[in-house]
Amino acid sequence: METAQQEVLSEQKTNPGIEMKGSAALLEGLLAEGVDTIFGYPGGAIMPIYDALYDYMDKIKHILVRHEQGGIHAGQGYARSSGKVGVVFATSGPGATNLVTGLADAQIDSTPLVCITGQVFAHLLGTDAFQEIDIINITSPITKWNYQITDATEIPEILAKAFYIARSGRPGPVLIDITKNAQLQKFNFEGYKPCAHIRSYRPKPIVRKEYITEAAALINSAKKPFVLWGQGVLLGRAEEEFKAFIEKTGIPSAWTILGAGAIPSDHPLNVGMLGMHGNYGPNVLTNECDVLIAIGMRFDDRVTGRLDKYAKQAKVIHLDIDPAEIDKNVQSTVPVWGDCKETLPLLMDACEAKQHPEWIEKFRSFEREEHAEVIDNELFPTTEELTMAEVIQVLNELTKGEAIIVSDVGQHQMIACRYGKFNNTRSNITSGGLGTMGFALPAAIGAKFGALDRTVVAVIGDGGIQMNIQELGTIMQCGIDVKIIVLNNQFLGMVRQWQELFQEKRYSFVDITSPDYIKVAEAYGIPGSSVSKREDLRTALQTMLDTNGSYFLEVMVMKENNVFPMVPQGCSVSEIRLK
Repeated sequence: METAQQEVLSEQKTNPGIEMKGSAALLEGLLAEGVDTIFGYPGGAIMPIYDALYDYMDKIKHILVRHEQGGIHAGQGYARSSGKVGVVFATSGPGATNLVTGLADAQIDSTPLVCITGQVFAHLLGTDAFQEIDIINITSPITKWNYQITDATEIPEILAKAFYIARSGRPGPVLIDITKNAQLQKFNFEGYKPCAHIRSYRPKPIVRKEYITEAAALINSAKKPFVLWGQGVLLGRAEEEFKAFIEKTGIPSAWTILGAGAIPSDHPLNVGMLGMHGNYGPNVLTNECDVLIAIGMRFDDRVTGRLDKYAKQAKVIHLDIDPAEIDKNVQSTVPVWGDCKETLPLLMDACEAKQHPEWIEKFRSFEREEHAEVIDNELFPTTEELTMAEVIQVLNELTKGEAIIVSDVGQHQMIACRYGKFNNTRSNITSGGLGTMGFALPAAIGAKFGALDRTVVAVIGDGGIQMNIQELGTIMQCGIDVKIIVLNNQFLGMVRQWQELFQEKRYSFVDITSPDYIKVAEAYGIPGSSVSKREDLRTALQTMLDTNGSYFLEVMVMKENNVFPMVPQGCSVSEIRLK
């Protein structure tokens, strides 16, 4: 009987490989990794790959974007809605540099991408050739890994490493730069072998059981425990484990904007949103809890406010897959390293079943106060002008909380996150850490390709829509069904809000003029309408949702409305303002 090693040797003898260009080998590798969609834009240095792609059009879908930044944001949206790795193609020089903002966005938001850039011939490197740029050094700080290929024989191995690094551990973007000669070079392709191990790379830290025991002891003795969860729960596909943990322990739980949807918005232990424009109770009570359990979140400054006044009374348990995040901003009492899909069941088993009705009632009391001071006025305004919140509220009612909402950056983003209803995971897609205006339209396109069975709604401001409005052309050409809502307050709203509150209403270059969006959309073959009256809002939203294909809805909203609550910069979360 042959041993396993003999079988492998026998297979190698009978499968000597086939001669293949580097460009074709790349596409074979993408197929082997299960890639079904690529977002890209061709150019001179990546032309051999696009020539090879001509023969793979029946196997891999390529979406021709209108700008490389649109391509990488689409890749991000695809990755965030599907849970798979987003793939992006761009040429050298300006094509590659146009990816930089998206790479930085994906790096800080832990989004798995593999970006393939073309490069000039290897013998021209360093000569300042046409469209040559050192994209490796440019992107080193904003990628999880990058690598330049100058020989086709490296393509299968490097591509396999790229996908493994992008999706494993704490996910992130990887960039592979391939010189034109490597794309054209023929070599003996012996098949594609996915990567499962790299000697110098450990994606998951070893779970230390003693820390699980220490953490459970703190939780079991806590009178006022509080869970803060972030995107790590979604990235670890640990939604069920997280839900089981909080339901057994009875701990009230609040979310960062990238963590929204891990449990439904109306779950009884979901007490709301953290952060600068989060809910009143979760912010104030962070500084009253006795045990703070952070799960898959990184204590960003928008969540913590002043660090020297943040949760100083609490014992802090921090669960994270990335040891670099633990003790970086907030000192932990018990660090729990590891993938939360592994650590949460261990922690749950060691915790006692409990309920904390009096403690949860404190959150509900703050919630009632927030409703009286802020929420009711936003959802049921007495003004003639529409508010952003009531638009989101009607959208919730019509979609029943089942839609994916992709928001841009600004006031409308905070409103969409605060008031959106998310019954399912991977339903709130936005640019978190980098705060990239222009993100939402292309990201919504990608999100729809990643979740074809779900309704995708882009919620964008009148500033952000003008940053990547050219991607309407992508919608026109590929025919994807994306619903677009522009909440138009005729201002760069969040900057204006800060200028009003902190700079004596000195409005400096925030009054932005917009084109006739409906005519622009119609020029791209996308139907649309504009509404400004409350009595027309529901019908307009229903028409948008019922339309077969994309639709562009402009909603004129109150010009100088502010997003509250708000933790002013430099203040403690306890100093959150309701007005």
